[in-house]
Amino acid sequence: MGSLLLAVLALALAFCAFQAGASDGRSVVRPADTREALVNPGMGWVFHYYDNSLTNYGSRLARSDTLDDFPGLSVIYLRLAWAYLEPEEGRFNWSVVDTPTQRWLRAGKRIAFRFTCSESNLRHATPAWVREAGAKGHYFRRGKLAEQSDPKACWEPDFDDPVFLEKLDRFLAAAAARYDGSPDVAFIDVGSMGVWGEGHTVASTGIPYGEETARKHIDLHRKHFRRTLLVLNDDLPSGPPRSPYQSSHQDGEKGIVLHARDCGLTLRDDSILVQPDGKAYLSAWMAPYFWQDRPVILESEHYGPSRDKGCWQDGTKYLQAVEDYRASYASIHWWPRQFLAENEELVQRINLRLGYRLQLVEASWPMEVRAGSGLGFETRWRNAGVAPCLPGGYPAITLKDEGGGIAAVWVDEGFDVRELPVGPPGEAEVRARHVEFAPPQNLAPGAYEVYLSVGTRTGAPRIALPLADGDGESRYRLGLLQVFGD
Repeated sequence: MGSLLLAVLALALAFCAFQAGASDGRSVVRPADTREALVNPGMGWVFHYYDNSLTNYGSRLARSDTLDDFPGLSVIYLRLAWAYLEPEEGRFNWSVVDTPTQRWLRAGKRIAFRFTCSESNLRHATPAWVREAGAKGHYFRRGKLAEQSDPKACWEPDFDDPVFLEKLDRFLAAAAARYDGSPDVAFIDVGSMGVWGEGHTVASTGIPYGEETARKHIDLHRKHFRRTLLVLNDDLPSGPPRSPYQSSHQDGEKGIVLHARDCGLTLRDDSILVQPDGKAYLSAWMAPYFWQDRPVILESEHYGPSRDKGCWQDGTKYLQAVEDYRASYASIHWWPRQFLAENEELVQRINLRLGYRLQLVEASWPMEVRAGSGLGFETRWRNAGVAPCLPGGYPAITLKDEGGGIAAVWVDEGFDVRELPVGPPGEAEVRARHVEFAPPQNLAPGAYEVYLSVGTRTGAPRIALPLADGDGESRYRLGLLQVFGD
């Protein structure tokens, strides 16, 4: 009796999610958005498993824990100093990243990297053997030069030094041989310049580097990573050193932004909400150069310090940054479950806008059709997210028989959902489609369930939709179709 009651309740809830009816012999449905978090290609939350050290922020998770309770999590970010991966020249320790990667890939997530060369809490982020090979550099203590004898000082290379660049070239070649073009890798930051890989030296040596140096590091990554999406940090410099926390719309900086865009890179902004109020983020002017054809990535400041300094407040500035940058990815830059517990409503609101969200506004089709005759299918679509559906995809109609077997598949190849425009919340333009399908003459008479999906040209589903009554494979039941014999 309990199972029957649950089944009836599930059917009732599914029915409530639709406004269904009939008009001129046609079935009409107007599905409601389920408001659930969607995990889709090219978008979602990015968890900082390694964050400039081996302890933040995945170290408290059990080895079997894949954060299945965090809604919208899609990418695991591994940000580590070069020294962890090549402790001796030519001897690589890829296991430090490949070991945790396996469990996340098994859970259906992707990975992303940043390889850094300067850290404020690691004496040699660039391996010590690079300095011993003759690379020039300086010791520092968070914003000022220091003596080598200072036990708390960290070493930062001269980012133009030829020995450093030669050794870095070889390291990137080795990394690319393993990861370039892998379907498991979502993106790789250009992180070899500046403290924490952010491009600036304000919190390290304060030594100025210009656009020419930034181009060297971009081009060095491009040399090896030819098939994986590379990422420009918004603080990659192009002139005298400045604080990454000050406004930065300068001609030189626009030059490096244009160079990165023309080279196929995308944009990320680090440390949003490291400052409060009007200084929560300062590089949204860069986003229009990228978001229309590549995913923009946002990283918040470490949540705990931002909260404790009063910068985070209720976090709505992070949501506003998603809007202003038209971001496809947002970071979990803290212990993940504490972040979720203290920002559950914010995470839900961001999930409704982050990346793309394809809503079926309405669908209609004939209630009855004869095999071999025309089947006119009409749909109306909206992208309720902030960014285009960059992976693209085509709507497909699937008929299933009473046993759940697929009896027919039709794809609307004339409509790529990437074409759907974006807009402010609730204001994106709705696009209508009418397409004629021809049921094959050998389609057996009977009643069929009608399913909708978005995916490849051959009808394989690829994109989750905010619809009820899914089949577990990203197809969603809309209603019934009666087929009569020819």
